[in-house]
Amino acid sequence: MDDLDDLAVFHGDADVVRFVPWPVRDRAATEEALRVKLTQTGLVAHGQWLVLAVEVRETGTVIGEVLLKWASHRQGEIGFAFARSHQGRGYAAEAARAMLRLGFDGLGFHRISAVVIDGNDASVRLLGRLGFRQEARLVDGVHFKDRWATQLVLAMLEDEWRERDGAT
Repeated sequence: MDDLDDLAVFHGDADVVRFVPWPVRDRAATEEALRVKLTQTGLVAHGQWLVLAVEVRETGTVIGEVLLKWASHRQGEIGFAFARSHQGRGYAAEAARAMLRLGFDGLGFHRISAVVIDGNDASVRLLGRLGFRQEARLVDGVHFKDRWATQLVLAMLEDEWRERDGAT
């Protein structure tokens, strides 16, 4: 709960949350979401999410979060959100790599995907740098924040991770 004020900064930023499933949250809604996240401490069954805070080591300030979902048999889904003031500095890449390592090396996933709303170019570029490739473009594939939106499905397979992980 000590991270609530830091989380409220980016959970309440319309520019940050425009491409994530949750709405702009005030402090009370952020606290409610944090209480739920604090109960999600591991991935032991399909459908569970693990959401981890990302903090700056030197200050302990929480600047974002990264998540991994156990989607189905040996498959996961990754996501992330970061405060605007800390975007573009490599934090999301570092956090995503840690979650990919957990998924592939720790949990033995075969495939990890990311579902991105079309227009979220920064996330698509980051996922591409991590080694994800686009598998699908679903035009008007989801009703997202009161409108139909196109979804991009990107993914990485375990063998692709192994090839890249050895080189990074």
